[in-house]
Parts: sequence; structure tokens; C-alpha cells
Amino acid sequence: MKLSVAACQILSHSEPDKSADKVLGWMEQAAAQGVDVLSFPEACLCGYSCTPEYWAAAKPEDFARAEGRVIAKSRELDLAVILGTAHWEGKSVYNSLLVIDKGGVVRGRYAKTHLAEDWAAPGHALPTYQVAGVESCFLVCHDIRYPELVRLPAIAGARICYFCSSESGLTQEHKLSAYRAMPISRACENTVYLVMANMPADPHDILGKSQSHGNSKIIDPQGNVLDEAGYFEERLVTAVVDVEAATRAMAMRAVTDSTIMRDWMVEGVRLVERHSA
Repeated sequence: MKLSVAACQILSHSEPDKSADKVLGWMEQAAAQGVDVLSFPEACLCGYSCTPEYWAAAKPEDFARAEGRVIAKSRELDLAVILGTAHWEGKSVYNSLLVIDKGGVVRGRYAKTHLAEDWAAPGHALPTYQVAGVESCFLVCHDIRYPELVRLPAIAGARICYFCSSESGLTQEHKLSAYRAMPISRACENTVYLVMANMPADPHDILGKSQSHGNSKIIDPQGNVLDEAGYFEERLVTAVVDVEAATRAMAMRAVTDSTIMRDWMVEGVRLVERHSA
């Protein structure tokens, strides 16, 4: 099975509708290129706005309206989308991904587990969803530092991990080597694909609190980078992947090898919430 996947490395805006305008345009470009699944950066609908003032004034209905526009465009283009957004449950707001399958079918959400911001509540579920017919799992930014968040879903069946982020800016140069290594590690240590959509650096606001550093990439199950963006550019990072190559072999050894860790890993896999198509 061949699947065309893409990460969309773009800057976005604090206003959800304005960000949605940009997202829809890039969705059209991806569909024109035959992409099956398109992922966007963390909190794409709000430009990863971090100030307390922003979240005090943020309105759930604005995010819901913007998400609805993306869902409708997914239906029109028959394009699956992993959308960085935020959503509310009661009074709690979550830094989350909306998982939209082809035809505008909403599979569900993944909320960031390990937080690096103080405006969101931590997620409380580790789901996998069928996206374009492939079992998939998800990470948001700081989650990449916790290998079990990919290992457990991979054992449960996930062949592709969609990693959406807005990582530290270029002025934090001491972090860049680790940021490159960790996505590659999560792919090869589990024998799965990883699609990383990161926000690019903004040359007009290089010292801003919401800065990131680009380098969105697609990594194969052996840890090879198939395509990668630069620091500042806005573009689609694309690859046609052979899903069967994501054998999950390294992940599965955690529960098939007779080691002192096996029972513990088997118990951990029960935390994964599998949602079939």
C-alpha cells in the first residue's frame, strides 16, 4: 500500500479564521499534488499564541468555526488532515490535534500529554485512529521527548506517527541537535514512519515567544529522512511511503522478547485507545 503524506510548514495567525484561510489554501495545493494525508503544526489555528491575555479572551466558538471550515474543505478535496488546534472540555482548554479523515470524517482528537505551556491542561488519552486506511498515532511538540508515547501505540498497531510542533526558536541553538535526533529516533526505534510538521522560524520576529525553527521532515522506518524543510521556508514536505515497510518490528520486540520489561510493556499497551474506521 502506497500513501502520499505531507507536512505543511507554515506560519499562522492568532485569529482562527485568518489561520483557517491560510490552511485551506495549502490544502488545495496538497490535493493538487495528490497528497492523501496533510499535517499542520501545533496550535496552527492560533499561531501558537502563549500569552495569558490571549487565552483569557479566546472563544471556543471561534476555534469550532475555523475547524468546521477545514472539515468542509477536507470533504470537498477528499483529503485527510491532522490539524493543530485547541479545544475546550468544560473550563479546561487543551492543546490538541483534530484528526480528520478523507471525506471530512472526524476520527477524534489527541490532546498533548506532556505540556511545555501553562495555558493548556494535559491530555488524558492515548488514541490511535485509522487515517486514510492506516493505523496512526500522534504527538504534540514536547511529547517527542517521551518514547513511550510512540512505542505503546506502535505495539497496538500504529504504522505512522504524525508529530505536530512549534518548537524552540533558532536563538536556542543548544536544543537544535536534540530536536533533529528525537523524531528520527522515534521512527527507527519502532520501525514506523514519522511525519513532522513544525512551524518555521519567523525572520521578522526572531526573538518572539512563539518562535520555532522549521526543519519539518518525513522519516522512514529505518530512520532515513525522506524530505526536510529549511528553517524559514513555508512549503509542503512530501513523500510517498510504502506502508508495509512500517513493520513495527522493533516496537513488537518489547512485548515478544522474554525480558524483565515484557509484562510491564504489555500492561502499558492497554492504555492505548484504538479507534477503528
